[in-house]
Amino acid sequence: MAANKKTVLSASKPTTPIATKQPQFRFLHGDARDDDYRWLHDKDNVETITYLQAENSYAEAMTADLKPFETSLFEEMKARIKEDDSSVPYKLDGYYYYSRFEASREYPLLCRKPIDANGGWADSPEQVLLDINVLAKGKTFMEVGEFEVSPDGHMLAFSTDATGFRQYKLQIKDLRSGKLLPFKRDRVTSAAWALDSRTLFYSTEDKQTKRSNQLWRHTLGESVDKLVHEEKDERFGLDVYLTRSNGYLIEQIGSLTSSEIRYLKADEPNGRWRVLARRRAQIEYNVDHRADAFYLRINDTGRNFRLVTAPITNPGRENWLEVLPAREDVMLEGIDLFQHFMVQYERVNGLNQLVITDLRTQATHGMAFSEPVYSLGVEANAEWDTEVYRYSYESMTTPSTVYDYHMATRTQTLLKRRPVLGDFDPVNYMTERIWATARDGVPVPISLVYRKGKVCNGSSPLWLDAYGAYGIPNDVYFSSSRLSLLDRGVTFAVAHIRGGGDLGKTWHDAGRMQHKINSFTDFIACAEHLITKGYTSSDRLVIEGGSAGGLLMGAVSNMRPDLFKIVVSQVPFVDVLSTMLDASLPLTVGEYEEWGNPNKKTEYHWMRAYSPYDNLSAQSYPTMLVKTSLNDSQVMFWEPAKYVAKLRTLKTDQNPLLLMTNMGAGHGGASGRFDRLKEIAFDYAFVLRELGLN
Repeated sequence: MAANKKTVLSASKPTTPIATKQPQFRFLHGDARDDDYRWLHDKDNVETITYLQAENSYAEAMTADLKPFETSLFEEMKARIKEDDSSVPYKLDGYYYYSRFEASREYPLLCRKPIDANGGWADSPEQVLLDINVLAKGKTFMEVGEFEVSPDGHMLAFSTDATGFRQYKLQIKDLRSGKLLPFKRDRVTSAAWALDSRTLFYSTEDKQTKRSNQLWRHTLGESVDKLVHEEKDERFGLDVYLTRSNGYLIEQIGSLTSSEIRYLKADEPNGRWRVLARRRAQIEYNVDHRADAFYLRINDTGRNFRLVTAPITNPGRENWLEVLPAREDVMLEGIDLFQHFMVQYERVNGLNQLVITDLRTQATHGMAFSEPVYSLGVEANAEWDTEVYRYSYESMTTPSTVYDYHMATRTQTLLKRRPVLGDFDPVNYMTERIWATARDGVPVPISLVYRKGKVCNGSSPLWLDAYGAYGIPNDVYFSSSRLSLLDRGVTFAVAHIRGGGDLGKTWHDAGRMQHKINSFTDFIACAEHLITKGYTSSDRLVIEGGSAGGLLMGAVSNMRPDLFKIVVSQVPFVDVLSTMLDASLPLTVGEYEEWGNPNKKTEYHWMRAYSPYDNLSAQSYPTMLVKTSLNDSQVMFWEPAKYVAKLRTLKTDQNPLLLMTNMGAGHGGASGRFDRLKEIAFDYAFVLRELGLN
């Protein structure tokens, strides 16, 4: 690879980094496209790192005047956080488990206390199972993945990622002695104990593609593990878990559109794994267990899934009994089984619902929620024999709140609302839900929050967020840091566009593969609707998206650059064709079922029509802040780097264009809570300055 000239920045006057062009043309299916910055794919090339550092230096110089404002925002946001906070403890096998933060420390401590004779725990001695601050010492990144305590409570299997590449090392800690066992395994994606507390099943990923493809069995005290299963189909990955009933170990095998499950009695770790229902094209399912039956959530008769039971003695399809039919207007997102109750997670008209069934009487009831837009979360519900279901609730004006719902009496207890220090009062804010009309007439929901007193005359700045991929709902959430926007007059909105799962499986179908363009046109329709209704104007509109949402940012910036003032693009998937044509990259082959396979001519042209990098042109673009991480394993750093390098040569305006690379993190950015807050403070400071609100 030819050397590239280093970019030198003047201390007094920032010099725009210009990446060297190394002309390359890619020919496929009768189409030619230039890829002049392909050399940036090489992470080991010193000139690649030099270019990223030059861009970082340029961004730092261009925003040097923001430092006092950025620091002020950080302190403002930090002041709302209770630094020595802790989670609500949950019960499991004689202990209460919880996490807690200590003041000024970046990471939590993961702890437990034994349940005393009276069922209490407050006065019991604390056992710190993991202090993540200790694990993070000397590292710029630390994340705990697996955290599995053996059924007898003596062993902890846990995994850590120290780079942000989402590549986890599995270890086992003896909780009686506090010592680590010699056992260490790399690239672990899931883990589950058998009931003997001596056998640990775990899955590992391929070194190159990061596809989770092998299931292993480890026995304590033995140095050699047994390979239980290797998944050969490159579209499919696998993981392993133990059912809440402790009855079965489940190997969940799946692609983005198809599933297969293998099961093993949890008290027979050396037994034979059996297939529950063989994979079929376009059919997805998952499973839970209770008594003498498996409960399957499956989309074989409708896209939004139905629920069936299968007798354990003979679980063939011919013996299935339908419990809940598939419904066009209700997405069955999942179930939780307990000894006497079942909880259904449903999505109706874009909103979460909980439905409770007493399995002894078959009496069913739903739970009502009053705000126009909100989100529900599943908390730790580790106990099998319980009448209490724990869930969390939040909206854009209500901080995350944990409840215990008593399923038999239909009453609930508020356990904790996340504290927001300072003068926050939810009555000062308004949340609402409106609908835009897409170009094909489909209604698209938008969720909004703003400080009361807002006037809809087009003068207010508005920050519009969206995702729109993989069938993942872009649910609203409360953010104490977001108050720094709202209190400065910025409206925050979420566009629930097609491609996500906000309105069920068909909402996803309508925004993937050949229909991907709907995600982009839905977003544009939402932006136009907000302007038409006076919520904002095009010169006050900020848009943000990350990962696949970053693809959205790139696509709509090419299509309608006049519609937006500022674009904040986080780890953006913008070089779609280069990535999807490289089967050696993580995720690529499995994602043929989301984007298409560009080795096929028709599907290539789907992606060619919108791939942001390949559709940049000589025109005026909005102000842009593009952020990435060097150790990102999901969207490689070179995608945004190439995108910015090419855009610099084409844009016809003087609007700021910044590329910032976190050199020590991955897809999710910084891992420490205060480090993450600093990243948000910078984004806010930059945007507010560009809006004239600093």
